[in-house]
Amino acid sequence: MQRWRGLEDIPQDWGRSVVTIGSYDGVHRGHQLIIGRAVERARELGVPVVVVTFEPHPSEVVRPGSHPPLLAPHHRRAELMAALGVDAVLVLPFTPDFSRLSPADFIVKVLVDKLHARAVVEGPNFRFGHKAAGDVAYLTELGRTYDYEVEVVDLFVRGEAGGGEPFSSTLTRRLVSEGDMTGAAEILGRPHRVEGVVVRGAQRGRELGFPTANVETLPHTAVPADGVYAGWLTADGERMPAAISVGTNPQFDGTERTVEAYAIDRVGLDLYGLHVTVDFLVYVRGQQKFDSIDALLVAMAADVTRCRQLVADADAGGAPGGGA
Repeated sequence: MQRWRGLEDIPQDWGRSVVTIGSYDGVHRGHQLIIGRAVERARELGVPVVVVTFEPHPSEVVRPGSHPPLLAPHHRRAELMAALGVDAVLVLPFTPDFSRLSPADFIVKVLVDKLHARAVVEGPNFRFGHKAAGDVAYLTELGRTYDYEVEVVDLFVRGEAGGGEPFSSTLTRRLVSEGDMTGAAEILGRPHRVEGVVVRGAQRGRELGFPTANVETLPHTAVPADGVYAGWLTADGERMPAAISVGTNPQFDGTERTVEAYAIDRVGLDLYGLHVTVDFLVYVRGQQKFDSIDALLVAMAADVTRCRQLVADADAGGAPGGGA
C-alpha cells in the first residue's frame, strides 16, 4: 500500500481512483463498512482506492486545545486500511490555510486535479470544506460537473433492533474513557489498543514481584479509565497475556497517570526501550489504595489469576465477562 503525505506526494501519472475521505480514527466497524464498499467499487471499476485523512485532527486547528483522544495513530490506521484492501492513504496536513478551502476548492484541488476521482464513497454525515459547509448533496452536485459518482453508505447502529447509537469514534472514545472495553471492542471489531516505548518507572512492581512494562503512550492517546484490566502485551512480535494497570498508583501517593502491563507467567523479560502494544480486553476492578502492602500483594495476585483466566477464555473463543 502506498502512503502519501501531502498532495505533492501523489505520483504525477496517477490515474482514476475511488476515494473516501475522513479522519477514520479507530477504523471501527462503521468505517470498515464505508472503506469496504469503496474497495468493492474500485474493484468493479478496475481502479485503485485511496483513503484521504488528515493530521492533526481538524478540530485542533479549528478550535485549538480541543484535540480529541485518538483511538489509533496514523500508522495503525494505515495497517488496518491495508488489511481492508486500500491501495493508498493520503494524509493531508490540516493547516489553517487548508481549513479555509471552500468545499468547491477542496473538490477541485484534491478529488479532481490530484486523485482524478471516478467515485467517492462516504457516510451520510460527511462534511468538508471551510466551516464544514460541504455535504454529501453538494459533493454529488459537483460530481455531475467533474465526472465522478457519489455513493453513501449507512453506518452500523449499536443496540438491539437498531435502537442504539450509530457506531462512531465519539461513542468509542466515551466507552474507552469509562473503562467499557467490551463496548468499545463491539464498535471497533477488536480490542482497544495503546502503544508506546517502555520506559523506566519507579520499579515498585519489580520490587513487589510483579515487574511491569511502563508504557510511554503516544500523544493524544485514548487511555482507558483508571483501573485494572485483562489483555495482551505484545513486544517483538510476541503476544503475551497481561494484567494491565492504568492510573496514578495511589498506594504510593503517585500523581502521574501511567499505563503498566505485567506479562503473566513470564520471567526475566527486559522490554526497556522497546516499542510495545497493549490491547485491553476487559475491565477487572477499579484503582484503589489498600491498608497495607500485604493487602496490595493479595489483590495483585488475585488480579493476575483473574486476568489469566479471562485471557485464556478469550483465546479459546469464549466471551469474557465484566465491564466498568
